[in-house]
Amino acid sequence: MQALVTGGSGALGQSISQALATAGHDVWVHANRGLSQAEDVVERIRAAGGTAHAISFDVTDAEATDAALQSILERGPVQILVNNAGIHHDAPMAGMTQKQWRSVIDVSLNGFFNVTQPLLMPMIRTRWGRIVNMASVAGVMGNRGQVNYAAAKAGLIGATKSLAQELASRGITVNAVAPGIIDSPMVRKAFPRERIKQVVPAQRAGQPDEVAAMIAYLVSDAAAYVTGQVLSINGGLA
Repeated sequence: MQALVTGGSGALGQSISQALATAGHDVWVHANRGLSQAEDVVERIRAAGGTAHAISFDVTDAEATDAALQSILERGPVQILVNNAGIHHDAPMAGMTQKQWRSVIDVSLNGFFNVTQPLLMPMIRTRWGRIVNMASVAGVMGNRGQVNYAAAKAGLIGATKSLAQELASRGITVNAVAPGIIDSPMVRKAFPRERIKQVVPAQRAGQPDEVAAMIAYLVSDAAAYVTGQVLSINGGLA
């Protein structure tokens, strides 16, 4: 069945895309500006015997998003959706600009709507679907310097719980995954290893593959009774 991973060209999105392909799904790896990175992910998936395609659009542009989604829907419904696209524009709120606030909200919340809404009716008609929204420990606990990001992710959690109630009778589950500190080039710069040991009980950063494994479970038949939940993966941080 068709799966779409937004933000699939990033470090976490790559692991998610590969995990879904390994499970046998036909994966669309989305990127905004990083189309070449998405194409690299697709090549790796195909080399391993999987099926994947790269696609590029700006999730904040409703018309462009809809046009791209219609091209996917011509092949059939998208029955697995991972809303992974998101951005950081960190600053203390006292010094935060309108652009920093709006851009983060736009990608995480408006992007969620722009991508998810057009895919719902085709999914509902099949009476089977899995939607996973990437939240964050910041949306659960809050975080200094990330009022915009925390607000966006907390909003996504509320949307997850509400949409889950709307779709549960149609065989569609909707859940959120809230990662803590997950290893990436950006995290390595922001969090020295000693700092991670101080703040994370597990004393290490999580790995993208560990998050991807949780998502692979949530989109499987084994998780058919799991919906409206926020699953944290943070090494005991929260």
